[in-house]
Amino acid sequence: MKTETNPEFVTHDFFTSGYAKGKSRKLEIIEKATAVFGEVGYHGSSLRDIGARVGISHAGLLHHFGSKEGLLTAVLVYRDWLSSEAAKASGEHHATDPFLGLVATAERNMEQGALVELFAVLAAEASNHDHPAHDFFVARYATLRRDVTAACQALHEQTRLRPGVDPEWLATAIIALMDGLQVQWLLDPESVDMGAATRTFVNAFLADPL
Repeated sequence: MKTETNPEFVTHDFFTSGYAKGKSRKLEIIEKATAVFGEVGYHGSSLRDIGARVGISHAGLLHHFGSKEGLLTAVLVYRDWLSSEAAKASGEHHATDPFLGLVATAERNMEQGALVELFAVLAAEASNHDHPAHDFFVARYATLRRDVTAACQALHEQTRLRPGVDPEWLATAIIALMDGLQVQWLLDPESVDMGAATRTFVNAFLADPL
């Protein structure tokens, strides 16, 4: 079953609607599931494992999320929702300096270890076409490449990129860099500064460094 078959969970309203007690319980389950999925992956975990951490029965989890796939979908959407809310709260718009937004994202990720671990583990697992998050990650990367390419193209048209830099190639390289940095940071957080590394990389392609 793919994540797209659980549309009731693919909405940010899922985290903000309903009674306070119910919302709190859903978020608690999602946070525990985030930790479990990040530690052992999707296939290495079970609803019973997650339920034990929360103190809720298998039936209780099914009541809230319908299935293990539904819980995974909620976790993935929650990660993106948290990132979006954090950007809004910090006033990050960067309409004229999109690369500053990328640097800010890298810096913020260093404060969200559990979510970074979840993303790294599930993104690798989801390369398997049968993984329930496969379609989610395919769509997510397609959107990310489109948006970063558009930002690089805009900088190119403003002559802010160095001569000869291809915007599409640069977008792909930036995404690869940021994903690779996440893995290195998870392995050795004391030695890897994702924000500084991202800034250094993008500055190498800008006519006027950040």
